Amino acid sequence: MGQGLQLAVIEDRADYQKSLSAEELAARGREPVPFHVIVNPEIIARSEETDVFHEGCLSLAGFSARVERARSVRVSCLDQWGEARIIEASGWYARILQHEIDHLHGSLYIDRMDPRSFTSQANYARYRDIESG
Repeated sequence: MGQGLQLAVIEDRADYQKSLSAEELAARGREPVPFHVIVNPEIIARSEETDVFHEGCLSLAGFSARVERARSVRVSCLDQWGEARIIEASGWYARILQHEIDHLHGSLYIDRMDPRSFTSQANYARYRDIESG
């Protein structure tokens, strides 16, 4: 018989972040995350502290909404070589892990979003420009 696997590929390269100001990067706790694979991930701890930021997803291309997520998480998983690993993540990396693990459990960010904040990426970009300008 086969073996059930849940697998996600994680990466947040510096060039993905170049449209954000230093202040926005700091507020999000966003730093580059190198390419890696997580297999059968499980969130084993979440901080009580949360952050709310706009999230988007390729599953709903062109849209985003505000989503509250734990500021830090501890994830148990296997790496691409089948070795057990514990990941301690905070800031945007923690958000990415929560987002991707939600996918593996059949959930999208719209299942957690503030529905009043759902908007197109174009509208959100205009809002950011006004807010920062």
